[in-house]
Amino acid sequence: MEDWRPTASLTALRVRAELLVVARRYFAERGVLEVETPLVSAAGVTDVHIESMRVTAPALGLQGFLSTSPEYAMKRLLAAGSGDIYQICHAFRDGERGRNHNPEFTLIEWYRVGFDSELLMNDVEGLLGAMLAPRRAWHPAVRLSYREAMRRHAGLDPFDDSVDDMRRVVAGHSIAAPANMGDARDVWLDLVMSMIVGPKLGRHGLCFIHDYPASQAALARLRPGEPATAERFEAYLDGMELANGFRELTDADEQRARFAADQAARRNTGRDAPPIDEHLLAALGAGLPDCAGVALGFDRVVMLACGLQSIDEALTFPTERA
Repeated sequence: MEDWRPTASLTALRVRAELLVVARRYFAERGVLEVETPLVSAAGVTDVHIESMRVTAPALGLQGFLSTSPEYAMKRLLAAGSGDIYQICHAFRDGERGRNHNPEFTLIEWYRVGFDSELLMNDVEGLLGAMLAPRRAWHPAVRLSYREAMRRHAGLDPFDDSVDDMRRVVAGHSIAAPANMGDARDVWLDLVMSMIVGPKLGRHGLCFIHDYPASQAALARLRPGEPATAERFEAYLDGMELANGFRELTDADEQRARFAADQAARRNTGRDAPPIDEHLLAALGAGLPDCAGVALGFDRVVMLACGLQSIDEALTFPTERA
């Protein structure tokens, strides 16, 4: 029986440790406070694209969820006056397994008070450069709007083209769409982004995609205009998504409405709808400072630093060996 052995080499483990030192030094030099928040909470996430893992402790009468991200708890700290904060922690998501996914993974998540999405993209580029530039060729980042990226790499206008247009593009790339796709516009846009556009991004250096459709805002503020867009960005390198960032929504009523809409969408597809995080909404009601935040997949950064082909090679023991 050989599955007791780690899947990461000792070289990869040493690089992983060195990158953690670099990350902590980067934040310390900028006065960003390291914090820790619970891995188990009473509320899961309502996001239709993320599945929380449930946990129970019968002796304590506890029922809760493993953290998919420390976002909600970190925003409570921001509302309490913490100032700039970051966290390096494990996160858990059900159903996510593959070459770039393990159900348990490591995030670096941080929030900068007074930053908008433009400034935060600069910050993400600074941290990734500090970690990766000594180990691989490094060039200034490219920034594309979501619309520009879709037009350039899929020949689609994500705001004007129809779902039938998206079906034709997907079929033209010999991609078999799941039978249960339906006609929801964002579902098809997500498929095009993940299967056609995303793999082409960041092939010549770090690439930021920004100004997502308002319907994909999640916890981001909306940018006025026609069409309305979200102050949200994602970072890609070598065709792999590394980070997802927002200029954070601070309106508690709007956030409650988005949570409720997510719950309804989940129920309409026959899925559980985790309870809304009332602690977060209370924190927003008390006053979240104007800020921007981002979650960075640290295991993927290790993959890029070491030239690895699978996330398993960046982990000591992936789920099957845990």
